[in-house]
Amino acid sequence: MSRATRRGLVLGGGGVLGAAWMVGALQALQDEIGLDARDFDALVGTSAGSVLAALLGAGVSVADLVNHQRGNKLETGRLAGFHFDYETATGGERPPRSRAGLGSRELLIRNARQLRQLPPTAVLSAFLPEGEGNLDAVGALISHVVPAGWVSREGVTIVALDYDTGQRVAFGMRGAAPAALPEAVMASCAIPGWYQPVRIGDHRYIDGGAWSSTNLDLLASQGLDEVFVLAPQTSFDADAPTQWATRLERQWRSRVTQRVVREASTVHRHGTEVTILGPGREDLEAMGGNLMDLSRRPLVIETSLRTSAVALRDPDPLPVHRKNQGSRPALTRIYIPLNASRLRSLSTGGAIEGTPFPAHAVTEAVQASAPGSGQDEWEYTALNDAARTSEAMLAPGESRRIVAAADVSSELVVPRPAGSPADDSAFDSASDSAVLITGLVALRRIASFHLDGDTPQDEDLLWYDVTELPVVLALL
Repeated sequence: MSRATRRGLVLGGGGVLGAAWMVGALQALQDEIGLDARDFDALVGTSAGSVLAALLGAGVSVADLVNHQRGNKLETGRLAGFHFDYETATGGERPPRSRAGLGSRELLIRNARQLRQLPPTAVLSAFLPEGEGNLDAVGALISHVVPAGWVSREGVTIVALDYDTGQRVAFGMRGAAPAALPEAVMASCAIPGWYQPVRIGDHRYIDGGAWSSTNLDLLASQGLDEVFVLAPQTSFDADAPTQWATRLERQWRSRVTQRVVREASTVHRHGTEVTILGPGREDLEAMGGNLMDLSRRPLVIETSLRTSAVALRDPDPLPVHRKNQGSRPALTRIYIPLNASRLRSLSTGGAIEGTPFPAHAVTEAVQASAPGSGQDEWEYTALNDAARTSEAMLAPGESRRIVAAADVSSELVVPRPAGSPADDSAFDSASDSAVLITGLVALRRIASFHLDGDTPQDEDLLWYDVTELPVVLALL
């Protein structure tokens, strides 16, 4: 007997207009796949998407969300009797005047030596002043359906950024800091420089979009068959605005789209099919350049109801999207520690041979050691472990640690037994990320190289595309 298909739904950030667009897209998605949006096995919400994820997780129907957006009075359902004034609840289309000063000196000090490892938006958020707006109305909306605690079902994740540590926090996931649903949603919606950070326990939190517009990578290795992503800040069918402010927004949108596609690639490597839906040309024209422009909200949802249905019926393939073929195994990203001689052998021979050989990867042990983190943080752990192994492999006169990142068949990756014989005595088999690779890795499977800069072992490794191998060799 075949098991039921497990599906995830990711709802991204995008302000007031992004929420309106997503509600229209939710109705279209529900109609297209024949699944009630409340029945997805996993829901991940960021910023505006956190409001919708929380409401769906609490049992609010898409039909009620549509009527709510249209301003219709709800007589039945979880939202019955609650009035939400969009004109006052979000504080208007421009941020209130902010107090002067850095928003989070703590974030900058704590991460002074590793700012490059944080998303640029997270670093920028620390430099912005604390916002003065409040999200009490949003908290009241969520409290209306979930007065205390969390939703009763599993699989609802609300993403925020810890404004004091710079770490992403996936509220609702195992190992995350405890929070009530209303305060988690308020934190996820707290746009830096616009709204006040939300204090939960001893920490301040801001918009999860400061880490990622979708945080799609949190669903990697969750055992899902399909993931649908509604991403209001992406677009695969851009318009050509003439106003300079709108053109700047479109440039930003292009960067967000690239980030989401990379996250989709991470999830897809774990054997999960990913479909991303973003606003098309007609949606963008309806939205304009300010996603907080309340006057455009009615037009945006009506446009989305129509355009999203068309897009879902005839989707284009993603640049990184590849269908699973039969029993073709999933791919695993591995980090292979090298020294200069092994890198030169790879260049001349076209493959890393001598199997089995040691590497590092995101293992169950890595995930268990940091359950509140996501795929990016786990990958960073594996990369750093590989760098430490490379350091121990350096021959006399060598100073640059070298790591090759490759995508290989998961069938080639096996756990490294502690105390097993090793050709590489430098390899730390006790590391949580330690694995053995049981087949050769061709150069074409390698995605990038990472090595020390001119100040060895004092900075994070520099990134080089695989096509820059001659440049890397010249540095040795």
